[in-house]
Order: sequence, then structure tokens, then C-alpha cells
Amino acid sequence: MLTHNNNKIINKILTLVIPMVVLTIIDRLSKYLAQTNLKDKQPLVLIKDVFELYYLENTGAAFGILAGKQFFFYIITIAIIAIVVVLYFKIPVQKHFFFLRFICILIISGALGNLYDRIVQHYVVDFLYFSAINFPIFNIADIYVTIGAIAFIISIMFIYKDDDIKKIIHNQVQQ
Repeated sequence: MLTHNNNKIINKILTLVIPMVVLTIIDRLSKYLAQTNLKDKQPLVLIKDVFELYYLENTGAAFGILAGKQFFFYIITIAIIAIVVVLYFKIPVQKHFFFLRFICILIISGALGNLYDRIVQHYVVDFLYFSAINFPIFNIADIYVTIGAIAFIISIMFIYKDDDIKKIIHNQVQQ
């Protein structure tokens, strides 16, 4: 028989895993479509001189830095995922903290999407390109991580108070 605490733990796991799986599937599907429809082809211009779908197999990070350093990316990505998962489980299941929990889901999903690529293919599939500003080519997982990181900074600066952060860090909130 499940106890009240077991139900809370199962609820936290499901509220992490289900949206994470959905977001990761969206990322994987977008990369599959890019590989299937864009690889070895000319970029697909969606808005002339502004935005195009441009297939790239990226072995590095943005701007190609650290190209070929896969082991480094494995370690960093696994560490980030572990830290964010621990943070997620420290965050109370309360309406007030929903946004912060969602931010964690975005970051974990994006990190998993690109980690999968690095492990299975030894490169990350990038395909979204803002040619108007020559922005580095990126993918859906990158969007998750970027939005999550920016939202995390904004939420810590403007939404959550010092007491909220202390409660999370010390896990002192009644759930």
C-alpha cells in the first residue's frame, strides 16, 4: 500500500518524467526531420535573408568551440543534468514554485536531447539558422536550455525571494 509520502514522490517523478519525455521526443523528431529532409541539400530559406533551415552536424558547442571534445561534453552535460534533477526534487510541489520546476524540466530535456545525439551520433544535429544576424545554427534542445537558463536567472532575480531560495536549498518547505 502506498503511503502519503510515496504518493508525493511518485507525483514528483511523474511530473518530471512525462513532460521531459514529451519535450525530448519533440526535439528528437525535429532532428530526425532535419536529417531526413535537409542533410546533403541546400538550406531551405523560410524568410529570405532572415531565417532558414540549414543542416549542420556539430561536434562542438556554439560557434564550433571545443569541436571534437565529446568526452568533455558528456561529463559537463551529465553533471548539469544531475544538479538540475537534485534541484527539481528539492523544489516544493506548490503552485508558487511551478515556474521554477518547469524551468528545470526545460533544462533537463534540452540537455538530454543533445546528450543523446552526442552519444549515439557523436555530433549534435543543428538546423535553425538566423542568417540576418549570422547567429550560430541551433536546434530545439538548445532552445529549451537557453529559455530555461534565462528564465532561471530572471526567476531568481525577480520572482523568488531569498526565503524561497533558502527553503529550497535547505529543503524546509512542508509539501
